Amino acid sequence: MLGNFIYANPTKLYFGEDSKAHLAEAIKGFGNNVLLTYGGGSIKRNGIYDDVMAVLKDAGKNVVELPGVMPNPTLEKVMEGVKVARENNIDLILAVGGGSTIDYSKAVAVAANYEGDAWQTFWVEQQEPSVDAKILPVGAVLTMAGTGSEMNGGSVITNEPIKMKIGKVFDERVMPKFAILNPRYTFTVPYNQMVAGIFDTMSHIMEQYFSGDDDSTSDYLAEGLMRSVIASSKVAVKDPENYEARSNIMWSATWALNTLIGEGKTQDWMVHMIGHAISAFTHATHGMTLAGVSVAYYRHVMKYAVKRFARFAKVVWEIPVEGKTEEELANAGIDALAEWIKEIGAASNISSLGVTSDIIEGIANATIDLPGGYHHLSHEEIVEILKESL
Repeated sequence: MLGNFIYANPTKLYFGEDSKAHLAEAIKGFGNNVLLTYGGGSIKRNGIYDDVMAVLKDAGKNVVELPGVMPNPTLEKVMEGVKVARENNIDLILAVGGGSTIDYSKAVAVAANYEGDAWQTFWVEQQEPSVDAKILPVGAVLTMAGTGSEMNGGSVITNEPIKMKIGKVFDERVMPKFAILNPRYTFTVPYNQMVAGIFDTMSHIMEQYFSGDDDSTSDYLAEGLMRSVIASSKVAVKDPENYEARSNIMWSATWALNTLIGEGKTQDWMVHMIGHAISAFTHATHGMTLAGVSVAYYRHVMKYAVKRFARFAKVVWEIPVEGKTEEELANAGIDALAEWIKEIGAASNISSLGVTSDIIEGIANATIDLPGGYHHLSHEEIVEILKESL
């Protein structure tokens, strides 16, 4: 392990079919005013809303509802939440949904008591809240696996007028205080959302894995998680209500991005940066944008890290080494990734997500450039990757 790091993760997880029974315990000590955030209303149709409200009412909580959180939460929606939180003296934000709802709730939590320009300070300038900042606590009831937002400080927000989608990873003060992880709740999401979450999970792991050349424990952990995601996904796409597969996917998604496997790593994240820019222009589902550009991106950077990509092929995809050069093995691993994307029904290209050749330049301009991976992309290279992904 190279480098130095500090690891802290305060989120308490309640996992399993009986985890909802712990919600009453989890909300104790946070005050009476609860802001309940959720998306388009599916939690009301599938019964999760009733489960949560029953617990909140039994606990005597004053519940203020804020529905309508969209798949790519907007700054405008965040400011609506800030207004509601301030007007109702909110003590706890309870996010019921997937990563977008939890990301959104963290954004409101940070901005609710901040008097400046939250977008500029936290997302554009990537600052942390001041040491004396009053950050609202967030709890989560997870209904979709993929983002890992239930156990990290990440919050991705879209500024629609300027077509910018930016993620900020806040410190442990912003991480959810608790999260309820009932795998059966994930059965209620549409099939394509399940698939998007599966690829999002895989992408989170790859973004951290494809960086660095040292013998890192983090990489061994990442390889195990990737193998688990691949195996469980092949079961889940054929039998979406297979509890074992869906529970493994849920647990893998949490550990993929709760910061553990990134410790000691430089990390890449350029697939996410390109994917975010695509979503800002098309509103396409996050996980699908990642699937749509991953193969072209990894083929582009593979030559700068042949040894790592060969290891990926051998360990993760179990591709035989015999008779192959290291470069041939590396390419075979990317081929296996491409085949798996098709097998699970994720996006194999970005044209299917609404990207057309006339907006590629704009997407490239909106792509934030990060230096952590094996190769620093030029603007022209980002354009090339996007064109190859059409």
